[in-house]
Amino acid sequence: MNKKDIANIRKQFKLNNHLMEIREIFNVYVKKETGEIYHHFSLPFQMLEQETQELFLGNFKKVLTGQLDAKLFDLKFKRDVENSTQTILYDGLQEVLTEDWQEYMLQIVEKMFTHTVYEFDTMVTFIRGEYRKPTRKRDMESEEGGNDEVYSSEFILCSLNKTDQPKKALLFDYVQKEVRPNNAVDPIINLASPLSGFLFPAFIDNSADVNHILYYAGKANQPDGTFIEEVLNCEEIITAVEDKEIFEEVLKKVIGDEVDTKVISNVYEEIDKMVQENEEDEENDEPPMLDYEDVGRILQVSGVENMDATKVEHAFKEIIDDEKHEFKASNLVPKSIKINTKLANLSINPKDLKNVKYIMYQGKRCLLLEIEEDVVVEGFKLETETL
Repeated sequence: MNKKDIANIRKQFKLNNHLMEIREIFNVYVKKETGEIYHHFSLPFQMLEQETQELFLGNFKKVLTGQLDAKLFDLKFKRDVENSTQTILYDGLQEVLTEDWQEYMLQIVEKMFTHTVYEFDTMVTFIRGEYRKPTRKRDMESEEGGNDEVYSSEFILCSLNKTDQPKKALLFDYVQKEVRPNNAVDPIINLASPLSGFLFPAFIDNSADVNHILYYAGKANQPDGTFIEEVLNCEEIITAVEDKEIFEEVLKKVIGDEVDTKVISNVYEEIDKMVQENEEDEENDEPPMLDYEDVGRILQVSGVENMDATKVEHAFKEIIDDEKHEFKASNLVPKSIKINTKLANLSINPKDLKNVKYIMYQGKRCLLLEIEEDVVVEGFKLETETL
């Protein structure tokens, strides 16, 4: 799934929406440390009170919120896995009876708590429903399109949430007109910060892909490897941060530790250009990827001397041990570049890095920053000094 596909389905999680029908919800409450199921219950989603529906809908949106390869990961299922989660989810989608669907979901809960022990009670929530998407936009003149014809897909979404103990507090009792302690003892289900979750199947444009699943990690760039491999039975992944770190190691191997700021700025500018062109191309939903030949070409046009693709290929083999590895272009360009010194810290746009020079002046190391406007400090305009 790309961010457009994710955004399309996330925005449908709202009350009384004919494009998103949540048929039933299944909650499983699990005790801490033992991993034993304390209680589970299922009912049609529409039977919940409206306020409860809204709380759950907010939770489901959270499971579909975050940057790709940081909090959201499009995972591919492994092949030939015994008791595969892919098979469990697929079979569960086909079941008509609620009791049969519950049995499949309980198998997944069992897999979750076989490999992980939590220090707090948790609740696993499953929903199954139907996601509809219009085949084309509504033509206001002919009044055709829109909801007249839709793509339709069944789905299962799961959210794993921790419980918090209520805090001790004082309450003002309006009836008795007195201050008294809060005696609430029921654990609070934290729907605002899911520990993890997933959507099955993944959606690519207008079709469902049962060979992939969208996984949600509670913390950015900290996916749960055990959950991915042992619970979901999916292939290993590389986070956006890891992808960028490997790319930087490849660059160091090819061009060395010291480099002109213009070269680095040009590299980021070339990659960002690829990303922007891809986003503007409505017919191309595949994210741009860079192999060693692409990286070699980018370095050459960015001003790296004596560049050829074999240097990059050797760097791929040495750093990644895979000359066929491809970097996702969108993972490689930082939002800002931080320059930290004992005297000052700077944050600069990657494309403006070419305006920064590292120089020696009167025997001292200096950062020279080229700017276009006057500099004002505490209301005073600084005097201009010519070196």
